[in-house]
Amino acid sequence: MKKVFFIIVTFLSAHFYSQTITQTLRGVVLDKQSQTPLPGVVIQLINSEPLLGTSTNDKGEFKITNVPLGRWQLKIQMIGYKEKYIATILNAGKEAIHNIELEESVIQSEEVVVVAEQDKTKNNNKMSTVSARVFSAEEAARYAGSRNDPARMAANFAGVSGANDSRNDIIIRGNSPMGVLWRLNGLDIPNPNHFGNAGSTGGPVSILNNNTLDNSDFMTGAFAADYGNATAGVFDLKMRQGNNEKFEFLTQVGFNGFELGAEGPLNKKKNSSFLLDYRYSTLSVFKALNIDFGTGNAVPQYQDITFKTDFNTDKAGKISVWGIGGLSYIALLESDKKKGKDLYGYSARDTYFRSNVGASGISHTYLLKNNAYIKTNAGISGSYNYISADRIDTSFKTPKNLKPEYRQETKTTHYIVNSTYNKKFNSKDFVNAGIYADFFNTLFVDSTDDFFGYNTFVTLRNYKGNSALLRCFIQWQHKFTDNFLINAGVTNQYFLLNSSNAIEPRVGLKYSINSKQSFSFGGGLHSQLQPVYIYFASETVNGVRTETNKQLDFTRAAHAVIAYDNSFARNFRLKSEIYYQYIYNAPVKNYPDYFSALNLGADFNSPNVVGLVSKGTGTNYGLEITLEKFYSQGYYFLFTTSLFQSLYKGSDYIERNTAFNGNYVLNLLGGKEFRINQKHILSLDVRGTYAGGKRYTPIDIQASIAVKNEVIDGSKAYSLQYPDYFRIDVKPGYRFNSKKMTHEFTIDIQNVTRHLNVFQQSYDIKNETIKTDYQLKFFVIPQYRLLF
Repeated sequence: MKKVFFIIVTFLSAHFYSQTITQTLRGVVLDKQSQTPLPGVVIQLINSEPLLGTSTNDKGEFKITNVPLGRWQLKIQMIGYKEKYIATILNAGKEAIHNIELEESVIQSEEVVVVAEQDKTKNNNKMSTVSARVFSAEEAARYAGSRNDPARMAANFAGVSGANDSRNDIIIRGNSPMGVLWRLNGLDIPNPNHFGNAGSTGGPVSILNNNTLDNSDFMTGAFAADYGNATAGVFDLKMRQGNNEKFEFLTQVGFNGFELGAEGPLNKKKNSSFLLDYRYSTLSVFKALNIDFGTGNAVPQYQDITFKTDFNTDKAGKISVWGIGGLSYIALLESDKKKGKDLYGYSARDTYFRSNVGASGISHTYLLKNNAYIKTNAGISGSYNYISADRIDTSFKTPKNLKPEYRQETKTTHYIVNSTYNKKFNSKDFVNAGIYADFFNTLFVDSTDDFFGYNTFVTLRNYKGNSALLRCFIQWQHKFTDNFLINAGVTNQYFLLNSSNAIEPRVGLKYSINSKQSFSFGGGLHSQLQPVYIYFASETVNGVRTETNKQLDFTRAAHAVIAYDNSFARNFRLKSEIYYQYIYNAPVKNYPDYFSALNLGADFNSPNVVGLVSKGTGTNYGLEITLEKFYSQGYYFLFTTSLFQSLYKGSDYIERNTAFNGNYVLNLLGGKEFRINQKHILSLDVRGTYAGGKRYTPIDIQASIAVKNEVIDGSKAYSLQYPDYFRIDVKPGYRFNSKKMTHEFTIDIQNVTRHLNVFQQSYDIKNETIKTDYQLKFFVIPQYRLLF
C-alpha cells in the first residue's frame, strides 16, 4: 500500500511541477495616425524574471520567445510617443499576436515624460471623442451570460439595456435597436444574426464568431463623421489576421454550435495567412438534455462560416479578403409550445421561418509617402427571409384545422465600395476624408388573409427594384497640446430612392486636466434610413394598390454628450457621461395617432403601416456611470449604471414613453482566476443585472374576443411596465495547458436564482384569455474548447 501511495504522489508531483511550458509573443507596432511601421519600439513584459523584452525591427515587427504561460502586461514605449500598456494571455495551444498602435506626442523632447496610456481607455477609431470603448474577443468569451456574443457582452456597458433572453437586440440610451449600425472590416453589413428578420439588427444567435474577432469598437452616441446611417450606436468590428508563421487549430462545442477552426501561413516568404472557421448548431443535443431555450419542442437549425486571408506586400500594400455567412431555419408549431415559455411563436399559429445572411469583401491599404495612406474596401452582402404562418381554428374544418394566414419573402443584395484618404501632417494635425457608395437590389413580397375565405389573400407589399445610398465625409483632428484636442468633421448622405439629403456636422473636444483626469464633449447631427419594409408598405383601394411611404425622409437626431474620465489608479477607471438626444423626422401616421417608427425593431414583426409622414419627434436623456478594474493581478470587475428617460410624440402630439423606456439599468460583473500552477487554472465569473421592466400597451380583451385576434388599446400606448428584470449568471471554468495544447471547460449557468422575468403578455386565441410568457427560468450552457 505504501508503494502504491508513493507512486501516486510521485506521479502527481511530476505532473504538477514539470518543466516550465513557454509560448511565443509577437506582433507589429504602427503609428496610429499614419499606419506606418515604427522601428526601435521597446516592448517589455512587466514583472517577468528575468526581465523579458525586445525592440521592433525596421518593419515594426517584434517577437519574444520562451515566455511562460499565463497573463502578462506589456509595456510599449518609444521616444516621442505616448507609452502604452496592454494585457495579453498566453496559452500552450496558441501564439499571442498583437497589432499595436502608438500615438505621437505633441511635445517632442527626450526629457519630456509622456503620459502612459491604458489600453481600454482608448478606442481604435482615432477620431472618436466620447461614448466609445474598445472591447476584446476575450471579453466576449469571458463575461458570464455573454454566450460568446459581442452584442450580449456590450449589454453590460453603460447606456445599454439588453434585458431580453430571447434575442441579442441592444437598446442604447432608449433608442430602438434598429438605430444600430454593424460594420465589419470597413464595410457596413446587414444584421449578422441567425433568425434575424427584415429591418432588425438582432437575433437569438450571433453569426459573428468570437474566435475570429480582433479588438473592436463599440459606440453609443455622438459618432465621428466617418459613421453614417445610424442614430443609436455603432459596432465597428475587425477580424484578426491568421497566424502567418505556423498552423494552429481549434475545436469547440457549446451553445453556438460544434465548431472547427484553422489558421496558418499561405506563403511564409510572402507573409500571407488564412483564417477559417465553421460552426453547426448543437441545440438538438441541448434539447435531448432537457435544456429549455424558449422554443418549446422546436429545435432551431443553423450553421455559419467565417474566413479571412491576408497578403502583406512591400510594393502593393496590404490586401485582405474576408467573408461571413449563415443559414438558419425553425418550425414553430402550436403543438410544440410549452405554456408560459413561448418566447418566439404566436398564439394558434404554425410558423415556419428561414433566414440566410452573408457578407464578403476585399480591403486594400496602400501607404503613401509623407505619412499618408489610402484604404479602399469593396464588397457584397445579402440577406434572405421567408416566413409562412398558418392559422389554427376549429371552425375551419380543414385538415389539422389549418388555413394559410401570412406569407413573406424578402431578398436584399448590397454592392458596397468605399475609399478613405488619411494624412498625418505632423504630431498635431491629422485629416481623413472618404466616399461611400451602397447600391442595393431589393425584393419584398408579402400578403395576408384576415378573412380565411376563398381567394381572400391581400397583397401588403410587392416591390422589386434598385436604389443607392451615397455618402462622403471629411474630418480633422488638431492637438493644441498633449492635453487638449479637437475633432471636427462633416458628413453628407444622399438617398437615390426619393432624393433625401442630410448634411451632418460633428465636433468633439477633449481636455486632460492631468495624467489621470479628463473632460470631453461630443455633439452633432446623425440620420438613418427607414427599414426597407416601411418604404414599400402599400394599401389597396378600389383594386388599386398604392405605396404610400416612398417619400419618407431620414430619421434624424441631434446628439450632445459631456464626459468625465478618471484613471485614478493603475488598471482602475471611473467614467461618467450625461447626454441629450433630440430625434425628429421620425415616421408617424398622417392623422392623429400614437404610432411612431421609433418603437419598432425589437421583435420578429415587420408591420405594414401605411400613410406615414416624417413629422414624429422624440427625446432621450440620461446619466451613465462606469467603475471598472481592468484584468490584472488575477481579477477584474465592472460596475455600470444608467438612469435615462426615453419619450416620443406621435401624430397626435401626445408625449408618451417609448417602448424602450426602462428608466434604469444596473450591471455588476467580475471574475477571478485561481492559478494552481502553469498547467491548471480555475476561474469564476459572475454577472448580475437589475433593470426596469419592458414597456407595453394593454390588450383590449373584449375587442380581441370579438375579432378573434389580439387588439391593443392604443390610447394607453406603452403606459404600463412589466416588473423589474433581475438575473444572476455564474460561470465556473477550468483551463488545462499541456505542452502543445490548451483545454478549456466552462459551464455558464444563467439565472441561477430562477427569477421569473416577464417576457410578454399576449392574447390566447384558443382560450380567449390573456396569457403571460416568461423569459428563461434556468439555462445551463456547457462549453469545451481545444486549442492546438
